[in-house]
Amino acid sequence: MLDFAIFAVTFVIILVGAVLYLYPSSRRASGVPGLNPTDEKDGNLQDIVNRGSLHEFLLGLHEEYGAVASFWFGRRPVVSLGSLQQLRQHINPNHSTDSFETMLKSLLGYRSGTGATESVMRKKVYENAIDNTLKHNFPLVLKLVDELVSKWSCVPAEQHTPLCAHLLGLALKSVTQLGLGERFQDDAQVISFRRGHDVIWSEIGKGYLDGSLEKSSSRKVQYEKALSEMEGLLTSVVTERRAQRRHTAFVDILLQSNMTEPQVMEDCMVFTLAGCVITANLCIWALRFLSASEEVQDKLYQEIQEVLGSEPITLEKVPQLRYCQQVLHETVRTAMLTPVAARLQEVEGKVDQHVIPKETLVIYALGVFMQDPDTWSSPYRFNPDRFEEESARKTFSLLGFSGSRTCPELRFAYTIASVLLCSVIRRLRLGTIEGQAMEVRSELVSTPKDETWLTVSSRK
Repeated sequence: MLDFAIFAVTFVIILVGAVLYLYPSSRRASGVPGLNPTDEKDGNLQDIVNRGSLHEFLLGLHEEYGAVASFWFGRRPVVSLGSLQQLRQHINPNHSTDSFETMLKSLLGYRSGTGATESVMRKKVYENAIDNTLKHNFPLVLKLVDELVSKWSCVPAEQHTPLCAHLLGLALKSVTQLGLGERFQDDAQVISFRRGHDVIWSEIGKGYLDGSLEKSSSRKVQYEKALSEMEGLLTSVVTERRAQRRHTAFVDILLQSNMTEPQVMEDCMVFTLAGCVITANLCIWALRFLSASEEVQDKLYQEIQEVLGSEPITLEKVPQLRYCQQVLHETVRTAMLTPVAARLQEVEGKVDQHVIPKETLVIYALGVFMQDPDTWSSPYRFNPDRFEEESARKTFSLLGFSGSRTCPELRFAYTIASVLLCSVIRRLRLGTIEGQAMEVRSELVSTPKDETWLTVSSRK
């Protein structure tokens, strides 16, 4: 799945939990400057909790100790990389590994495969399934987006529109209908799916951050119940779709491979868990940033007119909307959509003068890097024009946010967001709500802390 573990939902605590389970022995990060553990058992866990998020903790860590720094999670040392030069040194020899999928599946009790060859083959099947799902179902994407934009078109200009609620709904419908088939044209099925999805997604990271899942029997029961019910739902979908011999949904394409039904269910779980949150928040942040800039809206509108004219957007035309892609890249960067990524050091490596022993947990402090003024001019400013420069595009490609290395879930989200932006900007103008503060919650994926509101008015 993820070429070098960016995305998705790449909250490092997921990786930490699985690493502690799979590799319980402690290895010292050789000579890397950083924090001593504040607690013999928990390491620097309380320091992370005190800062409010791992991202905020890493900002302080790298400010004090530089681009390569270390801390302790439990009794295990962790190395964090916080600048482009050091990230490039580590990514280039390690780009083929797939730590997010491996660790997420480990936490869910799944396996990526019985060996390296099977894991690579499953990865290829997974990626091709997402690409073919978009190709077969692009008219459905157009329909779902048009339903939402038509609803917005009827809203009075002075009325406040809840961005998070509406775009999470779009993401849920897109992922479930394209991924699992016609059953999820029924809103009741989508609502039921969301209940389980929310419980599983919130606990995957939270419980491993503060240990609270194991300490709360009621929460653990609720999580295990939600996971069991979701697995049951997905298993029934797999069985149903095999009997129907359909060929259009994500699950159908997986079933055409040599994967077993339990393996298909597992990949459906990963895709639906990650796909909903990534797609929703990419769309939320993109429209929020657009609402604050009439200039960017007008420039995007001009490109849409030049590339599409009066014709509807097609899958083949999406790559031709270069400014639209710049808007989405800048959204990922400015929002720090995935503030942290992580991987397990498979063999002994080296960054600068620092040796990183085998099986060391290595953090990519992407949120720190995205705010680095040495890499990005005016890093806190939303400026899609910065991606006109080839160097910026190459940097994003290196990190897996664009180009051939883009992870499949992000490619899916980019496609849905491209259709949404074209439909919205063609028909509407977006405006902000005066006095509305925009606070970020940096967790699995960066999300607004509260509902985000905007205004919509007809462009004509």
